[in-house]
Amino acid sequence: MNHLENREQGTGIRDQKTVPNSRSRQVAFAAALGALLLLAGCRQDMQDQPKMDPQRGSEFFADHRGARPQVLDTVARGQLREDTYFYTGVVQGPNGYKQELDEMPSEIPVTMEVLERGQERFNIYCTPCHSRVGNGLGEIVQRGFKPAANLHDQVRMSQPLSHYFYVMTHGYGAMPDYSAQLTPSDRWAVAAYIRALQLSQAATAKDVPTGTTIRNLKDVAAGEGHPEYAEPWPTPATAIQAYKPIASQGTPGMAPAYPADPAITIPKTAPPAAGKK
Repeated sequence: MNHLENREQGTGIRDQKTVPNSRSRQVAFAAALGALLLLAGCRQDMQDQPKMDPQRGSEFFADHRGARPQVLDTVARGQLREDTYFYTGVVQGPNGYKQELDEMPSEIPVTMEVLERGQERFNIYCTPCHSRVGNGLGEIVQRGFKPAANLHDQVRMSQPLSHYFYVMTHGYGAMPDYSAQLTPSDRWAVAAYIRALQLSQAATAKDVPTGTTIRNLKDVAAGEGHPEYAEPWPTPATAIQAYKPIASQGTPGMAPAYPADPAITIPKTAPPAAGKK
């Protein structure tokens, strides 16, 4: 009986020794299979995929260009610009050349919200050069930068409304374009605000609605406790010329005028002496 128990125990020991070996073989087989699958997946295509890198040549196309040109007569989604005046500020004139108009596009109604938006954008992007009142006395101009345009001189006052949109889109002279900072809608809003700003500095009693009380600028400034606001604005040393203030109204003197709008002075000459021609 003891002999049989010893045999059974011995068999049990042998069986216990064979179980780990079987599991080890299974784990090794699974690992080998996984490595085989991994090696099968690591093909050259994973490093050299069949795709076009930007600005790289290609042997696939006849012109050897990887970047393909846009298909003719197609428009990308969201880039259909049917109203060219809204996006450019110009139309084709009767002579075939670009023509600016003194009107807002139909997409932008002239409302108080539009003017407030234009004022906000103007104060952010335009005042460093043109100042908040548009007289060209911005902070960087006072520090030696090229004089900015005086939006209240005769040249600017005579410009059509879309001219300002065009300048903001393409830049002018030392002024860079602001097409990246201002959307077309914002550029039109700024143009509308510039026109309102011009009117605020050049309005007459006839422009005031009937029944509205008209107050003198000096009286308003004194009532607010800042009479210096009605004094002439100082012009920097870089100024080209400045308009004289109107003493009766306290209108501040304007900033450097555009060179195309020079002050005209007529020298006084004495009449010829009698008997001389």
